[in-house]
Amino acid sequence: MPSALITGTSTGIGYETSLAFARAGYRTLATMRNLAKAEPLRAAAEREGLPVELLALDVTETDSVARLMAGLETPDVLVNNAGIGGAAPLERVPEADHRAIFETNYFGAVRMMQAVLPGMRERESGHIVNVSSGAGRYATPNQVPYAASKHALEAASEALAHEMAPFGVHVTIIEPGVIQTAVFENSAAMTYFDKKSPYVDLMRRSGKLYKAGLQNPGLPEDVASRIVEAVQSERPPLRVIVGEDARKLIEGRRSVSDEEFVALGGKLSDEEFAKRFKQIFGIELR
Repeated sequence: MPSALITGTSTGIGYETSLAFARAGYRTLATMRNLAKAEPLRAAAEREGLPVELLALDVTETDSVARLMAGLETPDVLVNNAGIGGAAPLERVPEADHRAIFETNYFGAVRMMQAVLPGMRERESGHIVNVSSGAGRYATPNQVPYAASKHALEAASEALAHEMAPFGVHVTIIEPGVIQTAVFENSAAMTYFDKKSPYVDLMRRSGKLYKAGLQNPGLPEDVASRIVEAVQSERPPLRVIVGEDARKLIEGRRSVSDEEFVALGGKLSDEEFAKRFKQIFGIELR
């Protein structure tokens, strides 16, 4: 039976991905920082008789990763899903919060990849799936640390895919749009709206973009399905976009110059901004 190791499985994408791999016949190693939150996943697996094992793991702690891997054989699949978010202008994000986002979203994934790569390389098989975001290719104003961490993860993933090509190890980047998950409930940086902030227009427009995504949000089970599909593909893709909003943001950003993108942040009225945003990205902000 092939095995899949998944991080951040207490809710959302990780929860659904654990069930999806188990249903597909994988021995699923579902990890989370706090096993007190494991009961919903444990109960769901038991109801269906699925091979899901719940394990404690804090991806921000090197010792925690080492303890986990010491008791396991190298899995066939690693899904780096653990992540946190945060919404605030760069100036307002304390350095500690900025580092905390990177510690989970980027360095946590790096720790896990370094833990499984020797075994996968020697075996000449394996698949690493890194859950990024549409923000991994669209640099999201008002979410700078989050977007930066996802950009970093995408760069590492793309370079790693090249490095692993001779060894038969695949890497896939998953790029969801707005998904019904708790990622921003687990924020390191403050998520707030301050009417007195000099960034009030930016924050209001950022909120409208998120609200637009919530009009038709993707579901965690949709992302899970695409992850399993990518792993089982005869020609695994490097990138998988999940969600119409993510596709529009990524394609729209590619369609304009860097200077045009920067100009979108200029002194425009809300009406002018919304009109220009729709022209570029096909997304209506209300």
